[in-house]
This record gives sequence, C-alpha cells and structure tokens, in this order.
Amino acid sequence: MVYGAPRTVRDHVLYVERRLKAAHVAFGHGTEDARDEAAWLVSGALKIAPNGLAAKLTEIPGRKAVARIRSLLAARIRTRQPLAYLLGEAWFMGRRYLVDPRVIVPRSLIGEFLPEDGASPLADIDIRSILDLCTGSAAIAIAAARAFPGAQVDAVDISQDALKVAARNVRLHGLGDRVRLIASDLYSGLEGRRYDLILSNPPYVSTAEMASLPQEYRKEPALALEAGTDGLDLVLPILRQAPEHLTDDGRLVLEVGASREALENRFPDRPFLWLASADDECVGYWHREDLRDFASDE
Repeated sequence: MVYGAPRTVRDHVLYVERRLKAAHVAFGHGTEDARDEAAWLVSGALKIAPNGLAAKLTEIPGRKAVARIRSLLAARIRTRQPLAYLLGEAWFMGRRYLVDPRVIVPRSLIGEFLPEDGASPLADIDIRSILDLCTGSAAIAIAAARAFPGAQVDAVDISQDALKVAARNVRLHGLGDRVRLIASDLYSGLEGRRYDLILSNPPYVSTAEMASLPQEYRKEPALALEAGTDGLDLVLPILRQAPEHLTDDGRLVLEVGASREALENRFPDRPFLWLASADDECVGYWHREDLRDFASDE
C-alpha cells in the first residue's frame, strides 16, 4: 500500500505507528501497542498531555513540530530506549512524572487499587501512615498520598540516584510536606517504624527472564528489575519482615509479577489473595495477621 506524506496530526500518528511496527520495537513502558505509543510520541512532540491529542487530530502541525516527531521516532527506533526516557516524562494514574534512566518507567498495577481510582479493598480503612518500598520515581508514593490525603508517606529506595529523581517528582507534585524520601535497603533504615499500609513494586524478574527481556527493558536499571534465580530475592524479605512494620490492622499490597508461580510453589499452604493478574503482572494483598505464616518460615 502506498501512503502519502503525513499532513494532519492524525496522519502523523498513523505514520509513526507504521514505522514502529516495521521496526519491531517492544512496548510495555506506559503503552501496550504501536498505536498507543505513536499517539504518545506525537503528543510529546507537540508538547501536550496524551489526553489532549484527540482534540488536535485534524490540525496540521508546524515545521518544528514535525521535526520533533521525526527526531523522536528515529531515536526510539535507533536506541531502543523507552519513549518515556526520550521525553523525560511518564504518565501514571493520569499524572505526569519526571523520569530518566536512573529509575524504571512507572507502570505498576498497584495504582488500580488505590481509592482515588475507584472501588478498592482499601477504601474503608483508616490509613494514616504509608510505606512505599522500592519507590523509584516515587509515582506510587505520590499516588498513595493523593488517594489518602490524611496520611503521611515514607518512600524508600536503596538507590541514591533513584531518590534524586523521586525528589524532583515530590517537588513537582507539591507534596514535600507529606512524602518523605528515605535511603534504605528495604526495612533496614526504618528503625522499627510501623505503618497502616505498605505498598511495594519491588524487583521480581528472575535471572533467566532478565536475559530474555527486549532491549527496552534492559535500558532500565537492572537494580530495579533483577531479583535472583526465582525472582523472589526481595519479595521474600518484604513478606517476612512486614509484620514488624505494620500496625495491628495494617495491610500489605505487593506486586510480584511473573514470580507469582514461584512464590505459590514455595508456600503451597499459605494464604494468597490476588487483587489482579494481568498476563504476568500480579498484585497480592495481605492483612498483618496473614503474614505471620511467612515470618515463621525463615
């Protein structure tokens, strides 16, 4: 099929989509297919939010905007970097976050279970203190602070580089009085603090899976992805030590991804409640009392 030169914004989206498909780039960093990625790339080049693109589809972009579209497209194909890194921003739960290769691109399913986004098992719980383990860009911590406006949030990461990015996002969202950033290897630097809610999207990619990931994923920091032979190197200590850092009625929400099967096989008699399982992305939910079984297994 022969296509003419793109003119309108819609034409450019379709052009970029075709080029991305032909180049066999990988998605999964905020988009799931070539059409969505093309729309995001064009909106980024036009310097508008992705949800504002629909109103611009019949417009004809100027020369500089077209140059930005072509430049971004060429860089996306050539470097195989996630588009979020090329744009310097990502969108999580409808809000903008600053990102770069020091952090993974925010995409956790945990956001779907925060009350701000609709019905949630957490909606009727009095939550005043929240811990976000492995915070990265602080997207989950910030989303939690918005979902629970009466809560204080501690956002923890072992990476000083990640915490620098997180600090930029805390400032961007004006939450410096409610989101505290802490350098810590999981719970080690928390000095016995207890929380009503612990959230975590930790590294959970097994060594074998890590080796097979598309280039785009390997552009992200390995520290934020790789978690040993079975993907449980961080999941297990998070589960086992959580009771020490939860209040009596505290809850844990933990994303374990493709390591779900390894976790269930390791603890065939333990209670599991999965809030979601989309492809290989799994989110588990526990009350503090349910976690005692894991603590006794060390």
